[in-house]
Amino acid sequence: MSTAIWPSIDAGQLADEQAASQARELEWLLVQLRETLQSLKAGLEECAALLAPTENGSTLVLSSVRSESLKGLITRVGTRVVKGHVKLRLASLPPPRGSATYDLTISSAPHAPTLVVPQLTAVRTAINSCLDAIDVATWTGDATNADFVAGQLQLLHDHIQEAREALKGSSDVQLPWWEHALDDKIFDPPLPPNVSFHLCVFDAALLVEVRTLEAHPSEEPLGFSIRDRLAVALGSPRAPAHDEAERTFTYKGHDVRVKEKVRVESQDPALISATAKLNALEHSVLLSRKALNTVMGRDEHTD
Repeated sequence: MSTAIWPSIDAGQLADEQAASQARELEWLLVQLRETLQSLKAGLEECAALLAPTENGSTLVLSSVRSESLKGLITRVGTRVVKGHVKLRLASLPPPRGSATYDLTISSAPHAPTLVVPQLTAVRTAINSCLDAIDVATWTGDATNADFVAGQLQLLHDHIQEAREALKGSSDVQLPWWEHALDDKIFDPPLPPNVSFHLCVFDAALLVEVRTLEAHPSEEPLGFSIRDRLAVALGSPRAPAHDEAERTFTYKGHDVRVKEKVRVESQDPALISATAKLNALEHSVLLSRKALNTVMGRDEHTD
């Protein structure tokens, strides 16, 4: 099937009419995109509120699966963990005399260092950048300039993807545990030198990893493994195998190996909700970009 204009017009006039029609369609779309941007702004502000500090914060339960290796509670306020108490039952970490577990407690002292979750800081920064991009598109720049609006939509899309990736916790945004050692004084009493406590975000959940360490055979710093090796020689059980057992890491300037490792995820409802909202916002921005590129006559692939 084909279409024809009657009465027929010459090619030049047809091209002018097509250009005028496209210009009107582009003008209409730019007006509609102003409303879309305001809707996106409201959604992003909801995401920001989910990550903002609140009076009570979010208290999350930590519990290792099918074992008593790790039990505890942590409280997240915004991008920080302000409270936490973890009880460990690890073969390579004998508890103090008179106690059944080895306890790690986040210090409540005013001068204690703060336990910040870097990925959540990255999410808040990306969301704020999104809000800035919308404000620029709405109030500062030329909202009637299609090229300018297209650029702001692409910027907005990039920042939303950054926020989503940070909440997803892909390997390229997570800081490796051996390169991100926490300040021992975050805990009270301070974290032992042969224990690593790592906190990050994975699939919108807070992920806690505790490792007991031993020195690489090439070096033997005090406090790492002399007592543990004597215990094994006297018949104490060896630590169970894990996925990092054969690897060597440089941690706080020393070559170490991981004796025992426990990994616990705790679902955070606020982070799950923020992820769902960001997914919907990204889809909306993607549709707007495709529509604008189509009307502008661009044949660009938008991810």
